[in-house]
This record gives sequence, structure tokens and C-alpha cells, in this order.
Amino acid sequence: MAILVTGGAGYIGSHTVAELLAKGEEVVVVDNLYQGHKDAVLGGKLYVGDLRDGAFMDTVFGENNIDAIIHFAANSLVGESMKDPAKYYHNNVYGTLCLLEKMKQYGVSKIVFSSTAATYGEPENVPILESDRTMPTNTYGETKLAMEKMMRWFDFAHGIKYVSLRYFNAAGAHASGSIGEDHDPETHLVPVILQVALGQRPHISVFGDDYPTEDGTCVRDYIHVSDLADAHVLAVEKLRHGGESDIFNLGSGKGYSVNQVIEVARKVTGHPIPAVVEPRRSGDPAVLVASSERARAELGWKPSRDSLEDIVASAWAWHKSRPNGYGDRA
Repeated sequence: MAILVTGGAGYIGSHTVAELLAKGEEVVVVDNLYQGHKDAVLGGKLYVGDLRDGAFMDTVFGENNIDAIIHFAANSLVGESMKDPAKYYHNNVYGTLCLLEKMKQYGVSKIVFSSTAATYGEPENVPILESDRTMPTNTYGETKLAMEKMMRWFDFAHGIKYVSLRYFNAAGAHASGSIGEDHDPETHLVPVILQVALGQRPHISVFGDDYPTEDGTCVRDYIHVSDLADAHVLAVEKLRHGGESDIFNLGSGKGYSVNQVIEVARKVTGHPIPAVVEPRRSGDPAVLVASSERARAELGWKPSRDSLEDIVASAWAWHKSRPNGYGDRA
């Protein structure tokens, strides 16, 4: 029986594929390579195509005995989502609808979904609980919430069980150094900071220093990408053992401001990393920190790489060895 990983050539997807392969799972990857990279897929079968292409997906399901799906495929840039909401609704929401319809057609009843803390918007509580209000402040978060709700109704109507993993800021790279983070454009804080240390940017932009936080910059919860991968594997096992649909937060429970992350990167790289304050970005909440106690208790998840310095150091090792990433972009 195979696990289908959509978006498995992307950053978090590829690390999850690596974890599945290490556990001896049969893995099938679907990715349109819009943001993913062939070289990031360390094994299994790779199909290059789009979830919205019904004939293509018939081939994937027809050629493989798929019993569970881990669904990463989506656009995920907050700023872009505010400028082009149609793109996000079409790819994220409609793409997920197409996938769920194929699951129904082929009798696949288990899906683990890559969701996000952006579903919460400005949090009611810190740390954020799964039961807290969901009121996204950006289109990206709104589409992810719509995808979660769609899964709930497909469970109600068709018995398709899901685990939605709402996670916070993924960072770091695989311990082997073989895979890491490579986006174009790059918008995630840790790799953007490290591009300054590599001489690829003159400075790091700090978007707003007047938030209601200790130093005025946004606070986020950083979690190592390989710890996220572990949680996806555990979630598949929960469903395979008859578990009911559920939603879990994934995070370290610790918040670090933008300025604090820059300071850690300065220490790790030995580079001064100049910072320039710029206006706030639309849709950025001030503080996002997770309570992941339920994931620890009910999934048996034990993140083991929760030092921010270690997370940044693993990312730095990847970026130093691959300053141009996978090198497959024009």
C-alpha cells in the first residue's frame, strides 16, 4: 500500500517523503514543480502534473495502490494571496476539491492535510489552542480554512477521515544536508536572513517595528521541518489505526521576534546581517505561538530539534553548501 504525497517535491513535502522512505513506506509523489524540485524527491515514484487535471490523477490512482494521502500541494505566500486571491482559491480550494473527488472515486478514505496557523488570524490566546476562533487575516489562511471545512463535510458525507495539522513557522533543513529550503521568490524569514549572510541581499527587511510585542517586531513559533515531517507520519498512523478526523497544532510553544531571529542568525553565521525597518505587510498578525499539547498527547509527537539556534544552524549548513538551492531555476 502506498502513501500519495501531493506537493512532495516542495520544502516540507520533501522532508516528509524522506521520513516516509526511512520508515520503509511505499511513496508516490505528485507535484507540478511550480515551486517544487525534482532533486528534492529522494525516492519513490514522482508524477509531474496538477491535481486539477482529472485524467492525470486517474493515471496516478490507477497505477498505484494508494491507501492514504498527505496533502501539501498549495500556494502559500501571504503577500501574494492578498494581491491575487483568485489564484489561491483556484489552486488551493479547487485543487483540494478535485483531490477529494478522486479519493471518493477510488475509495481512498484517509488524508493528512498541511494546514496553517494562519487559519486563526489574530489569536484570542497565546499560546493558541485548536478550539480557538478561526478568523484569518489573509487570503492564504482563508483558503486553508475552507479546505479544512471541505474535508469535514466529505467526512460527514463519504467517510473520508482527515487529520489537519495547523503548523507555525517551518525552518531548518534535513540532517543529511541533501534537502533544504529553496523558494522563488523566497519570503520565509530564516532563509532570507541567511541570503544576507551569503551576500545575496544587502540587508534584511523588518516589516514593522510597532507591533504590540516586546521589541515591536512580529513574534512567531519556529519548528524544525523534520519535526513537522515526523508529525505527518504519526498522523497517517493514527488514521490507519481507525482514528477519527481531528485537528492538531504543531509548534514549539516558544515565540521569537523577528529581531531575536536575526540575532541568532548573526551568532550562527558570524555575519553582521544589516537590518532595515520597512512598513508593515498586510495580513501579518503580531503574535503566533502554538499550544501543541494535544499533538504530543494524542499523536505521540515529540519534537526533538526545538532549539532556535540548532534550527538556524541546520538551515545555514544547507544554504552554505547549496547557495543557489537546487539550481534548477532559470
